[in-house]
Amino acid sequence: MPTLSRRSFLATGAGTAAATLLPKPELQSAEPARKFQLGLVTYNVPANWDLPTILKVCKEVGIAAVECRTTHKHGVEPSLDAGKRKDVKMRFADSGVVFWGCGSVCEFHSDDPAVVRKNIEECKRFVGLVKDIGGKGVKVRPNGVPKGADPQKTFEQIGKSLIECGKAAADAGIEIWVEVHGAVTAVPKNMRSIMDACGHPAVGVTWNSNGSDLDAKKSVTAAFDLLKPFLRSCHINDLENDKKGTYPYRELFKLFRGVGYDRYTLCEVGKSYDVATGTEFLKGYKALWEELANG
Repeated sequence: MPTLSRRSFLATGAGTAAATLLPKPELQSAEPARKFQLGLVTYNVPANWDLPTILKVCKEVGIAAVECRTTHKHGVEPSLDAGKRKDVKMRFADSGVVFWGCGSVCEFHSDDPAVVRKNIEECKRFVGLVKDIGGKGVKVRPNGVPKGADPQKTFEQIGKSLIECGKAAADAGIEIWVEVHGAVTAVPKNMRSIMDACGHPAVGVTWNSNGSDLDAKKSVTAAFDLLKPFLRSCHINDLENDKKGTYPYRELFKLFRGVGYDRYTLCEVGKSYDVATGTEFLKGYKALWEELANG
């Protein structure tokens, strides 16, 4: 056998050591890490809880952010004066829970221009509220297409109305989130038409985990790809639907991880609870969310 020189031996040894230290390809993570967190919409689990209770429970359970849906007991509404807005902002800051924004019911599909104008102005009031409290956005929605109206013209009307809302939001340093909502308008390709008609950078979508997201194979990938450029927030509902095979949350969360989504997926379950029962429900929800969100 040939004899190695001392220099060759050292070079070979160093190379072997370096190779040993390098991670093996099969041990490297094949998927991006999760950057998003769990949040809570006050519709409807804590609809009857006051704001201190909501924040206390969120801190106990480990829920990172709250979207305050209008008309609920928390009272975070545009009618609050400057002093009360300051108090709400302080309560969120002291709790360590993020005030994500407000869930309004402002909608722009009506065939009555006066109704559309009223909703635009109401949206602007919510913009001012969210700015003062230190949130990120105002959730709005379409709620279908008026009877007898041309759907494409309605989509364009909604989109154009959102431009004015987007300008107000941009001036306030926040965003408008259009919930994928309503008969016809919840269909992803129709929501894409609305967003294309708007085109304002401060206007995005709130993914709403609807049955209309699913294709024939019960996948949400095609719908996700359509709305991916506009994704700003997300509502999730019954996570047990993943196990039932009726909504693929594990797939959805994998898609979120793939695009580096670093905001919130917010629990929006349509049942109200008392504080004790609701706290236990949210603890179980958080545990299942961790399982699904981490793949």
